[in-house]
Amino acid sequence: MLNMGNSFFQFKQFTVHHDRSTLKVSTDSCIFGAWVAERSCKRLAASHQQGYHRCLDIGAGTGLLMLMLAQQWGGPVDGIEIDTNAFEQAGENIQASPWAERLRLLNGDIKSFALPAAYDLIISNPPFYEGDLTSPALHKNLAKHDAGLTLDALLDAAGRCAAPGASLAVLLPFQRAAYFKEMAAARGWQLSRQLLVQQTPSHDYFRAALWLEKEYSGEAITETLVIHTAERVYSEQMVALMKPYYLYL
Repeated sequence: MLNMGNSFFQFKQFTVHHDRSTLKVSTDSCIFGAWVAERSCKRLAASHQQGYHRCLDIGAGTGLLMLMLAQQWGGPVDGIEIDTNAFEQAGENIQASPWAERLRLLNGDIKSFALPAAYDLIISNPPFYEGDLTSPALHKNLAKHDAGLTLDALLDAAGRCAAPGASLAVLLPFQRAAYFKEMAAARGWQLSRQLLVQQTPSHDYFRAALWLEKEYSGEAITETLVIHTAERVYSEQMVALMKPYYLYL
């Protein structure tokens, strides 16, 4: 169980400090990171043989997704973060990890930043709550809303930096997933797989992890994940997904 009161979260192979970042380590971001890492190992291994072998995390935050991917896959991972405090702390988290030599963090706005490469996998846990009441603090607006990066702008950025045959993985509130999939399809990103997440069997879905591809024409596969059983313990599926990362599993 994540302790949201801590200034850091200790994983089995790395530590993420998040006291200077607006967006903290959360259960849904950990699920997304584990799901992406699990799927990307096979995808990136195949891509490496074709010459495509680099990942980009748009909105790296604490560096969590970069670190989770790095633990499972041996290739280079870049991340870009606009907020200076988050960028600095993510850099510290990365430097303290076993994979610092192949992780590169960039400080800037993805909408105008000249990226150093094309990427065959692009991942993002983008701003949530478009149109909701926003915080008076600018940095919180940038992190939790789309004041700094709309979903439309995210898709534009992904299109600019995608290598041929690229994949795009995005975590969204469930109620925004259909809207995003329509926008993505209009830009040539086709849904190949999605993970729908619910807190317990009696709760509605609250998160959707989407995997889209530039060159895909098959039927999309839908998976579901229940975090807790009715007895409020982690489900077997949750344990299996998070066991490589969570310290006490």
